[in-house]
Amino acid sequence: MKTSFYSAVAVTMLGAAPALAGGLTAPVAEPVVVEPVVMATSVGPNWTGGYLGAQIGYGDIGTSLKGVEGDGAIGGLIAGYDYDLGNWVIGAGLDYDWTGIELEPAAVEVEEVMRVKLRGGYKIGNGLAYLSGGYAKAKTDVLGNDDGYFVGAGYEHRLSDRFSLGGEVLYHKFDDFNDSGIDVDATTIQMRAAFRF
Repeated sequence: MKTSFYSAVAVTMLGAAPALAGGLTAPVAEPVVVEPVVMATSVGPNWTGGYLGAQIGYGDIGTSLKGVEGDGAIGGLIAGYDYDLGNWVIGAGLDYDWTGIELEPAAVEVEEVMRVKLRGGYKIGNGLAYLSGGYAKAKTDVLGNDDGYFVGAGYEHRLSDRFSLGGEVLYHKFDDFNDSGIDVDATTIQMRAAFRF
């Protein structure tokens, strides 16, 4: 009987041996590997910098006088500076356009349009969709010149680090043009090309 008791104890000890093999210390936990967080970055090229270029297109002019209106070609020079904020871009610029649009039957010719503009837009790949607005000055051959404002929208696409092409639609308003009692509004649609630096 003693032999069977010792045999049972020996078997129990042999069965428990693997559990006690590591001793009484707690197991060491594996280190947790934390993946680095990737910060969101802006897409597309960096728009920060100046630009010079030209634009050409079409202008449609109406007045508060019934039937006095005109349309034709318009074009000129552009310059400005943009600042890239990540996905958003803000900027300021100057446009100077020449035109020879006749307002018939009044025989008034619109000769020049100058704009000081602010713009802000959102980057879409290599492009920029933007809204624009600011101060406008128009000069005519008979009525003199007057100050007004404009608002509009456009899209510009970067062909390379140095060149961009775009299009812009602007609505202009001149109330009581040069104290003549005539209100003038104009819409221009122009293609733009710029060298960026």
